[in-house]
Amino acid sequence: MPRTGRPVTRKAAPPAPAPAAPAVTGPGAGRNLILATIGFTVNFWAWALLGPLGPGVKERLGLSFAAQSLLVAVPVVVGSLGRIPVGALTDRYGARVMFPLVSLATIVPVLTLTVVSSYPALIVTGFFLGLGGTTFAVGVPLVSGWYPPARKGFALGVFGIGMGGTAISNFSTVKLADAYGEDTPFLIVAAALAVYAVLAFLLIRDAPGRQRPAGSAVSRVLDVSRLGVTWQLCFLYAVGFGGFVAFSVYLPAYLKTAYGLTANDAALRTAGFVVLAVVARPTGGWLSDRFHPVPVLVWCFTGTAFFAVVQAFQPSLVPVATIAFLGMAALLGAASGAVFALVGKVAPADKVGAVTGVVGAAGGLGGFVPPLVMGWVYGVEGSYAIGLMLLSDVALAAAVYTAVKMSTLARRTT
Repeated sequence: MPRTGRPVTRKAAPPAPAPAAPAVTGPGAGRNLILATIGFTVNFWAWALLGPLGPGVKERLGLSFAAQSLLVAVPVVVGSLGRIPVGALTDRYGARVMFPLVSLATIVPVLTLTVVSSYPALIVTGFFLGLGGTTFAVGVPLVSGWYPPARKGFALGVFGIGMGGTAISNFSTVKLADAYGEDTPFLIVAAALAVYAVLAFLLIRDAPGRQRPAGSAVSRVLDVSRLGVTWQLCFLYAVGFGGFVAFSVYLPAYLKTAYGLTANDAALRTAGFVVLAVVARPTGGWLSDRFHPVPVLVWCFTGTAFFAVVQAFQPSLVPVATIAFLGMAALLGAASGAVFALVGKVAPADKVGAVTGVVGAAGGLGGFVPPLVMGWVYGVEGSYAIGLMLLSDVALAAAVYTAVKMSTLARRTT
């Protein structure tokens, strides 16, 4: 019997989406991770040179505390904000170009420190010294490109060990200057940067399949600024890494004032805080690979809030305050690693550098504000309790926000 009516048409099945190219692993991945970590360490060593020298410069030039704080803060602010354009440039030109370029550029202000002595000249030099802090936004997209999601958190945590360059600077700068002459630390750092720039150009390779995005660096930064996840990650990193930076800067002054420690004793205890946070960072990345970054961040921020409340009552230095500060060091370090494990999971592959730049800037600026607040509150109230309670409130808010608002990311990326 012949068919009547409208002919039946069958819709062609939509083509299956092309699978995303997996990140390459192997000997090349390990080599590039090691080189990125070394570059991060050396550039952060340069970035932090003015911090240990600040008290001596203050005494020599008769500076006020505010003037000394500004001198130390300028490289931090420039290095933080500079991550935004450097991250976008890394997306376009790759880490093989940007690592040597930034390292060579940082040599100029490092060597300039051997000839300048006036306060205005030191401020200008510190501005350009901030270039060293931008290498964070170069290394994250390089490492992210070489590792698959299941191993990305740990790899980025290992790369984050490079922030220990600040500890190297604190341990060595003054000692080298006293033992071998005031120009010695600058000459050593400049030589290390030059050697690294050559090695990076010869040995670093961007991951195969890396796509060069279209558009200018400015347009890509504006593009990622429209992503809601960018600002969510900025808040979390400002609390995690910003808390670490704030304590690494302000803890010596706090310990001297609150517990009457000598400058050397306070510096050594602060170095212990920094080292523990650095070691904890890859642990946070590893835990994020195993359980997902969201629950790791919730526990880290909750624990930080608890220890901040304990310290607000200014308990005895041994053992309670020591445990509180070391606990915060471990948790803030792990949280920093977890945030960038989350970046690797949720940021678009061709925008990792730009997102890293914006998020990294938020972390650096997050570390700039708390010391100012702590100092202001202490000046008004004569107590650090309010400042520590504010830290606890912010950390607890980050924990709640992560648990409630970021849970959709956990479901989407698991």
